Amino acid sequence: MASTVDDLKSFLAGAGRFALVSVAGTKGSTPRETGAWMLVSPASSYGTIGGGQLEYMAIDKARQVLGKSGDSSTMLDVPLGPEIGQCCGGRVEVAIRPGDAALAAALVGAAEREEMMLPHLYIFGGGHVGKALAASVALLPVHAVVVETRENELEGVAPGVEMLLTPVPEEAVRAAPAGSAFAVLTHDHALDFLIVAEALKRGDAAYVGMIGSKTKKATFRSWFLKTAGGTEAEFARLVSPIGGEAVKDKRPPVIAALAAAEMMSALASHAGLGHAGPGVSETRAARKISPKQ
Repeated sequence: MASTVDDLKSFLAGAGRFALVSVAGTKGSTPRETGAWMLVSPASSYGTIGGGQLEYMAIDKARQVLGKSGDSSTMLDVPLGPEIGQCCGGRVEVAIRPGDAALAAALVGAAEREEMMLPHLYIFGGGHVGKALAASVALLPVHAVVVETRENELEGVAPGVEMLLTPVPEEAVRAAPAGSAFAVLTHDHALDFLIVAEALKRGDAAYVGMIGSKTKKATFRSWFLKTAGGTEAEFARLVSPIGGEAVKDKRPPVIAALAAAEMMSALASHAGLGHAGPGVSETRAARKISPKQ
């Protein structure tokens, strides 16, 4: 994904005065979880606490806080009902406080740590589906890497996605951090098999997926068990075809969207988070910075 650290630094550099708006507590159904946060300046905002009227109210109140002198921190207790035009039915406590240089530094430091801890998602193959998958995950809270043996196929990869040109792509599997996800969709079935076998032998992978048909999967199984020294337990961890079979649409962007959702679910499950999606990094960072800090 594009660097959230750079985006945050850019906002802070142009904000002048700013306020931290964070979800301090929730009850019932709410658009964001406790710890979600955003920043508000007199002219713009960064991040989100869920959108809708709740966010509009918080932004308006934050700008009122910025217009006062001294420590004008405040709390909002907002029922998400018809009176504010939202029907979530829950209740949200929102903490608002003016920011300063120390808070700005703490936010940037937390964002840098979170960026370093993003799960890695490797896409082996930069063909039509590989590029579509790279574009699908480019905005997600992952460190995405497209691995290719052909230099020309790295042209047109989505911004924010790392590119790795190597004659031995299976080495990227060995060097990957624990908990990584691997999507294998190269131009060569034999190369796919080598990469998948390497990934399956890692017991710490969050996801190992291979593009292809039932026939390709069966052929891989026979080779993996008889020639590559694999086991049935290892083979059982293979997801193939990637993206599942519920949607009968083989256009690259559709396969990519389905596979991206599948991989994010696997990464979240592996990490024990129970959820994943845009905002995960921001939420974790916010939990390290108390509204009263």
